[in-house]
Amino acid sequence: MLDRLLSTLGLVPESLYSRGAPAHGHEFPSINPTTGEELATVRLHTREDYGHLVDRAQEGFRAWRRLPAPVRGEVVRKFGMSLRAMKVPLAKLLTLEMGKPISESEGEVQEMIDMCDFAVGLSRQLHGLTIASERPLHRLMEQWHPLGPIGIITAFNFPVAVWAWNAALAAVCGDTMIWKPSPETPLTSLAVARLVDQICVDAGIENVFLLCLGDAEEIGETMIADRRLPLISATGSTRMGARVGEVVARRLGRSLLELGGNNAAIVAPSADLELALRAILFAAVGTAGQRCTTLRRLLVHESLLDAFLPRLVAAYRSIPIGDPMQPGHLMGPLVNEAACEAMANSLMHVREQGGEVLVGGGRREGGGFFVEPAIVRVPNNLPVVRHETFAPILYVMSYRSLDEAIALQNGVSQGLSSSIFTRDVIESEAFLSAVGSDCGIANVNIGTSGAEIGGAFGGEKETGGGREAGSDAWKAYMRRQTCTINYGSELPLAQGVEFHLPEST
Repeated sequence: MLDRLLSTLGLVPESLYSRGAPAHGHEFPSINPTTGEELATVRLHTREDYGHLVDRAQEGFRAWRRLPAPVRGEVVRKFGMSLRAMKVPLAKLLTLEMGKPISESEGEVQEMIDMCDFAVGLSRQLHGLTIASERPLHRLMEQWHPLGPIGIITAFNFPVAVWAWNAALAAVCGDTMIWKPSPETPLTSLAVARLVDQICVDAGIENVFLLCLGDAEEIGETMIADRRLPLISATGSTRMGARVGEVVARRLGRSLLELGGNNAAIVAPSADLELALRAILFAAVGTAGQRCTTLRRLLVHESLLDAFLPRLVAAYRSIPIGDPMQPGHLMGPLVNEAACEAMANSLMHVREQGGEVLVGGGRREGGGFFVEPAIVRVPNNLPVVRHETFAPILYVMSYRSLDEAIALQNGVSQGLSSSIFTRDVIESEAFLSAVGSDCGIANVNIGTSGAEIGGAFGGEKETGGGREAGSDAWKAYMRRQTCTINYGSELPLAQGVEFHLPEST
């Protein structure tokens, strides 16, 4: 099946080593997490290869920024149409390489399509402001210009959608880009690069969307230290983000960081429990707990816990786990052996700290990196609970008052997504107020994951503060310029400052 998929997506064996940019590094395997077997090998780029790619990105920027934004938008529109045509095979490749259920993979490709549509509309709305000037016969205005070649670093869990959040917007804003994908998902990134390359070739455009395959040490460190890239957009762990932020800040560049989550949901006394149960299951178990918005902490009012928790445990026992290519399976494998070990270690630590595993947590027999999703009863935000484990572990605790629940929710260093299940308007408004959730995303009567592209995506605190996708996230990819035009013959100064030369001169 893999050979057919690669052929359909235009990936002949030679392209697994270059994809339009010669690669001279070592070979690296792509592993199928469902079986643990090797899918294919790709050749990684070296620092020297990266240097040539940056030269190309700079050359491409000089031409790309001159095109009108709607013309750039037309290129993105055609890429979106190509994604529509290749949605099914691309989703299958994504599932083979990353392990998420096929429905979720199709949803990720759809997210790329949606981002292209959003960016096409945006290409005709890159607007500034006209501001009232205090000086007579003056006009004060703001405008936005392309920023330059940018670096995009993406993670394995959404190997192509997060790239599209950045790439579609950066492209219509007039930027070129170098994409460093996760080494866990090289085939999927190569396939996407192949599709967008063909669109550019047909349009006579070069050096806009560039791909650089490599590891964190050789390519990642080189990229974040590169003064030729004014912006680094990085998605990944908090530890990785701290490193990116430090290095980029040292050279006074810009960082757009989307990092760890450790998200919580509150189940209030008035909650619709059927709705809450369904939402909690998807938020906690979807993508095998490997979303940055995965629900990791569940705060249930003490009056509901004894009745609600057994229902949640029973639902966990019924979750179909298996080959993610089969539509009936709602949970696939973790991405690799290290992820399985991290989950086991977290469960060991939580037991040591007083937590009780109610269901799941074991390794499933057979090949691949399959685990059983776990529910753990904990007394409060234990040390292990405050640390995000990228696996399907749901920590459950009780609360008495809404203030206590909000304090527990906010009592971690991450601040990405949050939710509350309630039919009480006072509770929902308090949760959304300035003294409520401290997260970048706050939901009412839906789970913590499954954000739409129309809103800006990102979080606070150790989540990094960056915003990607919709709303006004496009501004991160441009430089703002304030302009004052004097169309009179006098030279009045702002703030009433007087500056007159003596008449004798």
